[in-house]
Amino acid sequence: MTKLNELAPSVGSTKGRMRVGRGPGSGKGKTAGRGVKGQKARSGVAIAAFEGGQMPLHMRMPKRGFNNPRAKQLAEVNFWRLEQAIAAGKLDASKPIDGETLVAAGILRRVNDGVKLLGKGELTSKLNLTVYAASAAARAAVEKAGGAVTETRPVAQAEA
Repeated sequence: MTKLNELAPSVGSTKGRMRVGRGPGSGKGKTAGRGVKGQKARSGVAIAAFEGGQMPLHMRMPKRGFNNPRAKQLAEVNFWRLEQAIAAGKLDASKPIDGETLVAAGILRRVNDGVKLLGKGELTSKLNLTVYAASAAARAAVEKAGGAVTETRPVAQAEA
């Protein structure tokens, strides 16, 4: 049995790296396969996305949309997830439910900038929810089941 300190690759299975710039007899002497002069003959140069004067791919592609840097990162929660947690005993439907309660129950990983309530699934429990935002369908379903939704999102003021 071989020992760890005696392990070696099979003979001929590996090849040494090419040592460039070691004289004319090496086959990679003088300019070391880099051609002559210029920016790309120097070390540490990478001309990103340059395609030899052809219009680069990232400039040929059409631009689409906009990423809002100030957009809120909302954690989304659906009815089916709430009902699943209530059935499993992780969530108490009789107590007020907010973002911290949902994290403690293991429904959400983190609250981020707030929680948005969405209406996917069937709601049978009477819930008292405090969320950043709720969809119209979700709000209607909670009120139909006899519960209440409190939104903490600031309402935009109408201009005079």
